[in-house]
Amino acid sequence: MAGTQHPHQGQPLLAQGAPLDRARAALIMLHGRGASAQDILALVPELDRPAFAYLAPQAASNAWYPNSFLAPLESNQPYLDSALRRVGEVLAQVAGAGIPPERTMLLGFSQGACLAIEYVARHARRYGGVAGLSGGLIGPDSTPRDYAGSLDGTPVFLGCSDVDFHIPKARVQHTTQVLRGLGAQVTERLYPHMGHTVNQDELDFVRGMVAALAG
Repeated sequence: MAGTQHPHQGQPLLAQGAPLDRARAALIMLHGRGASAQDILALVPELDRPAFAYLAPQAASNAWYPNSFLAPLESNQPYLDSALRRVGEVLAQVAGAGIPPERTMLLGFSQGACLAIEYVARHARRYGGVAGLSGGLIGPDSTPRDYAGSLDGTPVFLGCSDVDFHIPKARVQHTTQVLRGLGAQVTERLYPHMGHTVNQDELDFVRGMVAALAG
């Protein structure tokens, strides 16, 4: 049973692609608010790399945290800490199967993108890649961004509408600055007047990231 301090514990972990013990690399996929692990796995055919292990954890009640990602951090507890812990658990499972973080990518959409970005900032090291689709670092504008460690050249893609109702353009730009300061190689693309969605250009870029890691 999940404890009150770890509400996402014990939730399903869906998998597609190659089994972990035979995969060349792994992609951890984090769904958005109100969606599901099955929904985010719908992107797998677009990525066209069957030798990858694709893992999608499910959030309790289909949300990683209850309030806006711009809300005070404490207002999203204990769900936010539990969500970050869950990402760490999946990474540990992948590493335990012999796939190190530098051959593991994280991808998220919307709330899942915010979670992926915040996780790698708080646990900076070399990852195989990070794709934040319509997301940014979590917390209000006043949040200290004094993260420790280095992302050590990790390729990061940040894609978002320039008028996204949920994700302010300024937060995407600030996230780019922070991650570059941590040593990531960030590609930021803001799409004019796009809705809160994933477009083909983003999918094409992520497919290239996956192909490079599969190398």
